[in-house]
Amino acid sequence: MSQAVVDRLSTQFGERVLETSDAFGDYEARFALDDWVEAAQFVKEDAELQMDHFIDVTAIDYPERASARFDLTLIVRSSVNGARIRLRTRVAEGEEPGTLSGLWAGANWAEREVWDMFGIKFKGHPDMRRILLYEEFVGHPLRKDYPIDKAQPLVPYREVGEIEKLAPFGIEEGQPFARIDWESRLAGRDEQVSPSIGVQHGQRRALSDSEAAEQIQARIEARMAAEAEAETASDAAPKEGSES
Repeated sequence: MSQAVVDRLSTQFGERVLETSDAFGDYEARFALDDWVEAAQFVKEDAELQMDHFIDVTAIDYPERASARFDLTLIVRSSVNGARIRLRTRVAEGEEPGTLSGLWAGANWAEREVWDMFGIKFKGHPDMRRILLYEEFVGHPLRKDYPIDKAQPLVPYREVGEIEKLAPFGIEEGQPFARIDWESRLAGRDEQVSPSIGVQHGQRRALSDSEAAEQIQARIEARMAAEAEAETASDAAPKEGSES
């Protein structure tokens, strides 16, 4: 049935369907950014397709691609006929695709997450704010060039009216390792926060370094040796009916 969705899109949009794919059974059609909203609206409202079940909107970052840095993908399915389709478009840095929040309510939060994580804003979105990170957060952490050791600005705890919130447990909660001197904090204590720091303090990193893991490995090696010995003995034994 999903192939029928691709065929229907090809009939409706013709050459505006830039590319199709069915890799690993995932049917996909790619459109230009200008056709993004129209294609999404068509798969939802067309009587044959009825893609009423919104699954996700997300992005993929290709920082070395010169033409357009991001791929934006929409995944939807039909609760009527069970078909599923992925629509894809390319978005250059600074371009704003039209919002799909007016077609599927779930796209509202998904698009906010794309803005938060990748830095892609959606034209016409009713509430284009970060959804996972705080507004003072600098950058977009799912971009592939986001620095792994980047320390973000500290902000005071904020009460929000009519919403129950848990106060933070400590000043470092949620902060990256770059802000804390973990080595001096853990010096002389049998604690660790990462395998590499554990090694520096002479601790076992994980089960793979423990006596239990060594015993398991020894049993595995003994079993493999026994199986190899039995196989060798079987090959050396005379076959039934063979000449002596």
